[in-house]
Amino acid sequence: MNRSKDRFTLKERSWILYDWANSVYATNIMAAIFPPIFVSIAGDAGDMWWSYGTGFATLIIALLAPLLGAVADYKGMKKKLFSVFVGLGIVFTALIAFTNDWRVMLVCYVLSRIGFSGSNLFYDSFLTDVTTNERMDKVSSWGYAMGYIGGSTIPFIISIGVLLWQGFDSVLAQKFAVLITSVWWLVFTIPFMKNVEQEHYLDGDRPTIGAAFANIGRTAKDIMSEKGMFLFVIAYFFYIDGVGTIINISTAYGTALGLGAMGMIIALLITQIVAMPCSILFAKMAKKISTRKALLFAISVYMLICLVGFYMGFTLEPHQDKYNNAFDSYKQQAAGNLGLTFEGQEEADKAIDAYLMKSRDLMRDENTESLNNLALSWNNMTEGDKALALQAQTLLSESNAGFIAGNREAADNFRSAIKFSSTLFWAMAVLVGTVQGGIQATSRSYFGKLIPKKRSNEYFGFFDIFGKFASVVGPFLYAFISGLTGRSSLGTLCLLILFLVGFIILWRAKEPLEELERSRAALQDN
Repeated sequence: MNRSKDRFTLKERSWILYDWANSVYATNIMAAIFPPIFVSIAGDAGDMWWSYGTGFATLIIALLAPLLGAVADYKGMKKKLFSVFVGLGIVFTALIAFTNDWRVMLVCYVLSRIGFSGSNLFYDSFLTDVTTNERMDKVSSWGYAMGYIGGSTIPFIISIGVLLWQGFDSVLAQKFAVLITSVWWLVFTIPFMKNVEQEHYLDGDRPTIGAAFANIGRTAKDIMSEKGMFLFVIAYFFYIDGVGTIINISTAYGTALGLGAMGMIIALLITQIVAMPCSILFAKMAKKISTRKALLFAISVYMLICLVGFYMGFTLEPHQDKYNNAFDSYKQQAAGNLGLTFEGQEEADKAIDAYLMKSRDLMRDENTESLNNLALSWNNMTEGDKALALQAQTLLSESNAGFIAGNREAADNFRSAIKFSSTLFWAMAVLVGTVQGGIQATSRSYFGKLIPKKRSNEYFGFFDIFGKFASVVGPFLYAFISGLTGRSSLGTLCLLILFLVGFIILWRAKEPLEELERSRAALQDN
């Protein structure tokens, strides 16, 4: 065995390290830390503005991707465009930390996200420049693996540690979590900038805008005319939509079922840790059984994840409904039976409602200490209302004790169901970790094998479009079915359709995909 052939080249190592560099943006800015910070600063409409900003940035890069790809395929352009978008992302991420105005933060976030997504478009297409078809699965998978263990874990844990030390409301800690993102991203991008160059390119003058659009049209026509390529991108659209939807709704689904927030965060951290070695093992499996079969295996695991997710909610929802329905009836009676008239009646009603809602889960868990520490108050209380609030708090405490005694069986059953579902959520987190990195890395490398190397950026531009717009169908399907049936579990079950469609298309595309892969390999050898 020639070990030197198994070692990564300098170009391959430098390419892989960029995933280590930029993954911190996905955790600290896009997912876990900055969103709640922004929402708390922006106020009641913070989540709406965050969604608008995210949607706008995604739309811009999705629309620009084919045009950027058409330009980047010409000699010397790919590295220049990559550098522009990396700089855009790093600079505007850092600028977030230098303002306390949520509007400026939002603008910086949108521009930084465009930089992040744009740099990834060129990064993916550089895969064809740094390695061969035979090593593509391995190199791509190591990229995802290093991203999970590096940017997605190390600076994320450091940021969480600082926030816990200083307090989540500490402005200094929040700014640190943002700044470490830019510094980490910048430092570990340096090897890529020094050692990775565009090896495959089109000769000639850079295209005009009209010529670039003509190239886009040609690429779209070529994708549709090659049966293997066309079937793969359609299959990819469906199964990657399912993958993205599971990533995006997992914590929302768990929250809707009443699972603990901290437990879910730890479970998702476990997903990142499991994903690192599994991404590498997935590349080995792809080499042994073929990339297409490895993808079919990953899709099958995701179908199992959908079934586990459905069962997790299906077994919990009846107990959740029974307890919550009993509480809703109690809440109306408890507030109505107070018989107290406040000077600030509107504010008092809101405070009483908030007090009771805070009591709901505490009563379910029989958390007496926290229940006793709940205080009924609101801003600008008059002296008269303060006395009435203490009286109301005493009456509500007595009512709560009666509710606990009368609904102990429903609460016990709900707690047991939550415990069981939490265990299933952890199992799902591990299952997702086994295939999440693998299916994304192998899809990227498989696509790289199927495309002409000199036009890699054009093709990856379309690949990026499918990835971006594929995140629409799944969330809509989940929301529509959940809203229609009143069961989040049924919304999760419907995601099975996306994976099933992707599986069937990829399964039936065996011959045209193998033929296309052989023809691309033959061209590379020549």
